[in-house]
Amino acid sequence: MIGDFAKEYLHSDLRQMREAMLWKVDGLGEYDIRRPLTMTGTNLLGLVKHLSVWESRYFGEVFDRPSPEPLPRWDDVGERGADLWVTEHETREEVIGRYRRVWEHSDATIAALTLDSPGFVPWWPRPDVQLFNVLVHMLTETGRHVGHADILREQLDGSTGTAAEYAAPPHDAAFWEAHCARIERAATAAAATSGGRGDAAPTP
Repeated sequence: MIGDFAKEYLHSDLRQMREAMLWKVDGLGEYDIRRPLTMTGTNLLGLVKHLSVWESRYFGEVFDRPSPEPLPRWDDVGERGADLWVTEHETREEVIGRYRRVWEHSDATIAALTLDSPGFVPWWPRPDVQLFNVLVHMLTETGRHVGHADILREQLDGSTGTAAEYAAPPHDAAFWEAHCARIERAATAAAATSGGRGDAAPTP
């Protein structure tokens, strides 16, 4: 049946993305997994916390299968953004353990429902959905944040890749300096021949 195949295909990709997200925090110290690495405060453990909250919500209350763990209200303005960073009182083990428990609850929902099972997302403009919509949404959302985490991890120690078994081979600083210099030369040359469109090339 195409429905069963599609559900398993999407679910399998979601499971892989979850594991990739946790791989991005593996092997780092407490400071590096928590500290802000962009001007808006994006941080690795905060991404794990964020995904645990929203996956729990999407595969929980949306299908009238509420999470066994308490969640902040989605419409609480005072709590907005609190799921994107981790306080000093929240441990790595708590955040990761909650994410893994969320997987179990989500997986049970996915197994119990068909792709056309109805759900209701009150924070969406078109709140009436099916499991298919939510599976695609959470796969997209998780993949997006794994991409964020990949860049953050690269900033910290140069580690990149979609999973441990596909980690990019390490190179020394000289390799990356030469690689970036080549890209910089191409960007500068393109800017110089663009006829003034966009940003000007930097002055040597």
